[in-house]
Amino acid sequence: MNKIVLITGASTGFGRDAAERLARRGHHVVATMRDIAGRNQEPRQELERIASKENLSLRVLEMDVTNESSVENAVAAAVEQYGRLDVVINNAGIAGFGITEAYTPEQFHQIFDVNLYGVVRVNRAVLPYMRQQRSGLLIHVSSAAGRITVPSAAPYGSSKFALEALADAYRFELKPFGIDSVLVEPGIYRTEIFDKLMTPSDQQRVADYGSNGEFASRVLSVFHGAINSPDAPGSEEVAEALVTLIEMDPAARPFRTVVSAPLQQLLDPYNKTADELRTVAAQMFNVPELADTKKAAAAE
Repeated sequence: MNKIVLITGASTGFGRDAAERLARRGHHVVATMRDIAGRNQEPRQELERIASKENLSLRVLEMDVTNESSVENAVAAAVEQYGRLDVVINNAGIAGFGITEAYTPEQFHQIFDVNLYGVVRVNRAVLPYMRQQRSGLLIHVSSAAGRITVPSAAPYGSSKFALEALADAYRFELKPFGIDSVLVEPGIYRTEIFDKLMTPSDQQRVADYGSNGEFASRVLSVFHGAINSPDAPGSEEVAEALVTLIEMDPAARPFRTVVSAPLQQLLDPYNKTADELRTVAAQMFNVPELADTKKAAAAE
């Protein structure tokens, strides 16, 4: 069955790739991005040309996930056109690397405003429709940095750790409405997010660290080395994982999907334990009916 899919941050990277793949597979895609008449005018026009040339059900809408009115207007426009929303891919995000102490509270807020609060805004806008239709799928694009702490990536990593908790709470609470909430955890992929990294604004704090702060450049060099490798993967693996989650049997759909084989070896045991703890937590707090006991049993 073809789905109505809304994607945030669809101008580049995972969101852009997923939009094209899903539309080519017959799904109805609402690709959203900021400033479609300005800096994202070219990506918007490219997607519209593809849609026209290939006769795809692919529409581009303006959405700034940091602006509640922008989010609500885009969601309302999508529902007005299609009558429902089946899937939301919360993909919009920003990242940064640098000494944690040198990031200001305002910079932390800026990253959280997109990576976490943006998800809250989008989900609050779509969930009334999904609850009414008693079905839906929320896909949250997290990161391996939301499971393992990386030195010098604290603003980004902490926003993704928070996203993991948020998605888990949705999964518990939305189960009675037939709405699923899942996470995708990519590793290091060559996308445009690395072209817009936020660096610490308090350069005096950076200077105060002296040679003790050189760890930040070493961490960043690992990322640059990975994405600049000739065989570095682009957005394809993650986009295909998103397609698979949407099209698979909901009864078999995992809560967390780790993308990239090396990370699967590292994170799968960790995630399996976390899944088992969900059932324990539900029992401890007297809400056993909200745990995914059938899926947990199937995964064993």
